[in-house]
Amino acid sequence: MPKTPSVSMLLPDFPFSYDEFLRHPAGIGSVPDDRLGTEVAIVGAGAAGLLAGYQAVALGLKPVIYDAEGIGGRLRGVEVPGSGGLVADMGGMRFPESSRAFWHFADLLGVESTPFPNPLTSASPGTTIDILGRTVRANTAADLPELYRTVQEAWKACLGERATFDEMQEAIRSRDEGSIKRLWNELVPRFDDTSFWAYLSTSEAFGRLSFEAKEAFGMIGFGSGGWDVSFPNAILEILRVVFVDAEEDHRRITGGAKTFADLLWTQAPENPAYWPAGTTLSSLHDGAPLGAVTHIRNTGDGVAITDASGTTREYPAAILTAHKGLLSTKIDTDESLFTPEVWMAMRRTHYLQSSKTFIAVDRPFWNDIDPETGLNAMSTTLTDRVTRGTYLFDNGPGRPGLICLSYTWNDDSLQWAPLSAEERADIAIRNLEEIYPGLDLRSHVIGSPVAVSWETEPNFAGAFKINLPGHYRYQRSLYSHFIEAAPEEGPQRVFLAGDDVSWTAGWIEGAVTTALNAIWGVQRALGGSTPAENPGPGERWNDLKPVVLP
Repeated sequence: MPKTPSVSMLLPDFPFSYDEFLRHPAGIGSVPDDRLGTEVAIVGAGAAGLLAGYQAVALGLKPVIYDAEGIGGRLRGVEVPGSGGLVADMGGMRFPESSRAFWHFADLLGVESTPFPNPLTSASPGTTIDILGRTVRANTAADLPELYRTVQEAWKACLGERATFDEMQEAIRSRDEGSIKRLWNELVPRFDDTSFWAYLSTSEAFGRLSFEAKEAFGMIGFGSGGWDVSFPNAILEILRVVFVDAEEDHRRITGGAKTFADLLWTQAPENPAYWPAGTTLSSLHDGAPLGAVTHIRNTGDGVAITDASGTTREYPAAILTAHKGLLSTKIDTDESLFTPEVWMAMRRTHYLQSSKTFIAVDRPFWNDIDPETGLNAMSTTLTDRVTRGTYLFDNGPGRPGLICLSYTWNDDSLQWAPLSAEERADIAIRNLEEIYPGLDLRSHVIGSPVAVSWETEPNFAGAFKINLPGHYRYQRSLYSHFIEAAPEEGPQRVFLAGDDVSWTAGWIEGAVTTALNAIWGVQRALGGSTPAENPGPGERWNDLKPVVLP
């Protein structure tokens, strides 16, 4: 990373400094010698599962990873046909610099990155806003018409009205845990039942805006694009995002986001306990994870997991990172593994729909300058048309590039679900050529399009979790499971992780930090401990734990 951000993703619900914990010279813990080499099951080979596995190897445990689709999860990369090897990020593609726990591992693994071409950033070849048939071109926020600047000022103002934005960001910058907890613990009961739209519409700053201005905010939003799809969601989710700058300073992983997953799979932790130098997740699995899990059973002193081959293996502990809805549908899961409250929380989790369509083009033609207007031939595009968000990925002059023709969420995404990739591309190109008269986008297309609708993916059924109003209690139940869900007799043996367990789903930091929580839980279950001079998330739990609502 080129610079250290001023704000870290220090979450107000549980402001534990994971990055400092990871960097501490004493390490993050150990297990007793007689437990070295113990097999631990990990269900799911996305970012959380692979990170948990990587850390398990470092501790001297033997992770046994299961996944129905191989490694990557929602860090899915698809090579675009005809592109010469370019990879489209079908899932995660934007990584905030404030995600410091993630970047700790990304830097350790040698991940390379470049700024993501978000709207109104220097990495973008200009920005086009097309709403109600009117098109605006801009390079920076300062270039926008007065209406849009007014909207952005109103957004900042309404964050300060009731959300103590400046005070919270200062507390996060200084890692003032006491102030973070005091401020957030007051906001949670006040706003748990409040939607994003209700918060906006009842604020003084937004209340006086015209409906057209509010519409514009929904289309443009802040940071990476429009936020009207989140209007029904809990304002607490939005506040978490803006407090920790999750919508700012995004980076794109060179070679595609799946590079991070691939490196976790193929690179060895430095100086692992027990294992010979060079031991990797791949080498422990003969190159591929075990297949889909079909049954999970409670054995009393551990868990028994059956995979699609019919093979059953028993483990003293397991980490479950897969989409939690699968535990009630595709995976026959023993009810006794979770309390009724945790089952309710998993079944009530709300997931966003999301779709993307990519094509490859012969070169970054969007950098061509129109001699009449002096503007780029095309730019990052936000619109009220069905495409919603269009992003351009430049791989150098004269080299093939990628276009994310359409990135949509929720109701906008559902419109694409019945359509083939070819149909989606045709519709998107038609709409974009309406926005850019005279542009012959089709003449630059090479190969075939690729597309995804995460809501129709059988092992996901949605892109990522985002809480609805009133869902705080459910999220707290899931997040605290790693430490508060121990059975009445004996140590806890099953641990939940994944970005849907975290407070910031949709951002990889949540997958990383919940994986670290789960590894802390497994370590404790096997009789291990964390160094006294470097207390882990469990040791700090009573000081920092999320507030409990009645």
